[in-house]
Amino acid sequence: MRILLVNKFHYLRGGSEKYYFELAQLLKSKGHTVGFFSMKHEENITTGDAEYFVEEIDLNTGSKLKALDVIYSQENKRLMAKALEEFKPDIVHINNFQRQLSASIIDAIKEKNIPIVMTAHDLNPICPASIMLYNGEVCDDCITKGYSQCIKKKCVKGSTLKSTLGVMEKKYYDIHKVFRKIDCIISPSEFNKNQLVNGKLKYNEIVTLHNFVNESERNEYVLGDYAFYLGRLSKEKGILNLIEAIGDIPDAKLLIAGDGPERERIEAYISEHKLDGRITLLGYQNQDSIHKYITNSRFVVIPSICNENCPYSVLEAMEIGKPIVASRIGGIPELIADGENGYLYKADDINELKEKLMLMLDNDDKVNRFAQKSRELYESYYSPDSYYIELIKIYNKVMS
Repeated sequence: MRILLVNKFHYLRGGSEKYYFELAQLLKSKGHTVGFFSMKHEENITTGDAEYFVEEIDLNTGSKLKALDVIYSQENKRLMAKALEEFKPDIVHINNFQRQLSASIIDAIKEKNIPIVMTAHDLNPICPASIMLYNGEVCDDCITKGYSQCIKKKCVKGSTLKSTLGVMEKKYYDIHKVFRKIDCIISPSEFNKNQLVNGKLKYNEIVTLHNFVNESERNEYVLGDYAFYLGRLSKEKGILNLIEAIGDIPDAKLLIAGDGPERERIEAYISEHKLDGRITLLGYQNQDSIHKYITNSRFVVIPSICNENCPYSVLEAMEIGKPIVASRIGGIPELIADGENGYLYKADDINELKEKLMLMLDNDDKVNRFAQKSRELYESYYSPDSYYIELIKIYNKVMS
């Protein structure tokens, strides 16, 4: 099968890109031919496969930005049509495409009568800001009060202009039923699927298929002496709750990998409460380092207070074989068997978080059992082979 993968960024920028490249690796390992369609950028990764690129649009700086092209780019449509002529895919699998690639590429594909599958990594189809968050808190104002709320609150990067463009794009997509032109939307969580449905998205079919992570080199199991957090240091990730909870537990250790706007507040809290010997800020870490820190940890903590979709941090912990303590919010509870491979707690409840952390710190035998269960769940549901079996069913269905 010839599969054209589409994503607006062609370098490792976030979860969508991780999926985009790992999916390509998986498909090629199964004998398929893969091509890529994306945007030019100096950090782009050369794959050795067929690659097609449109001109770069930087929404942060406004560089090379033509406002209407964000909604519908005739040039990008032409370039997609050219890529389809050259690559001749049997199916096109789209990831994040809005704004930088625009709705025009969907029309180019449909005019060639080629089936389209899309993985919805975020909530952009119903939220101009993509994440349904405002000031670090869950927000559904656009759905309940109308899209003027996005402009009023400057939800897209704090800009009236960018928020207006986001709303214009959303209205264009609704009027022209852009997502109904996609044969099947894959949601990485049942939670996100329900959000899209409740947000009155016009669609053909939405199915839930949780993400996967590639299998890493197996290391000897280690029962570490620290909890590990990996992710953005921001309010909605609940990192401040985790630090407060750990600080209240005598001798508990926490290693934090990542960076973000809350770093200074975290550093001040550590200094004020004399936690320097127990809480360590590692800063940004590459994937190899993350793997080592998870391997040597006791368990991983996901303290989000926002609606996560299908966080890779949970899947990576399970692949390595580590228990998880996580908030009961968004798609997270779908991944964790509470009391079997970790613990769930009420999001934003520091006391319950502290209670669950203490349970993980006090019983080695329980942690070892949870670790084994995490690995079993990964092998059954989140391995590349498990994912491929379900994905091919979707491909075959839309192609038939």
